[in-house]
Amino acid sequence: MPGPPVDPDVDLHVPEQRAELRRAPWETLGAISAGGALGALARYGLSSAFPYGPGEFPWPVFWVNVSGCLLIGVLMVLITEVWRAHRLVRPFLGVGVLGGYTTFSTYSVDILRAVEHGAPRVGLAYLTLTFAAALGAVFAGVRVTRSLVRRRAAEEAE
Repeated sequence: MPGPPVDPDVDLHVPEQRAELRRAPWETLGAISAGGALGALARYGLSSAFPYGPGEFPWPVFWVNVSGCLLIGVLMVLITEVWRAHRLVRPFLGVGVLGGYTTFSTYSVDILRAVEHGAPRVGLAYLTLTFAAALGAVFAGVRVTRSLVRRRAAEEAE
């Protein structure tokens, strides 16, 4: 009979790892939870304000995912390359707010709904366009933020 699920990154035979598991990261989990609630409420509000039918292109969810990916790119540059952020900023904003705001589970459901409602082209377009736009948005967020930060640093150095 198999035992409980095992995390391959955790070896309970190593004393340091056992001790780390005992120190529950309650502050981090709280920051993620609070941020996730805010992000999910923002997404829900936008989806409610701009409803769409099962066979229609889900523009509200598309723009939520793309804008969230853009903001994730911006945030990661700012907190890893520009500022010394508090240790809870990344869990709160990155994992929590932006993780709750973006909704790739709804993305999957919307693709399935489009196909089931006789709109496979809408589902395929949504599948490919969201994937490409989300990756492009992260890339753009990183590139534009780095460029602006470098330009500002150069202006301050003059």
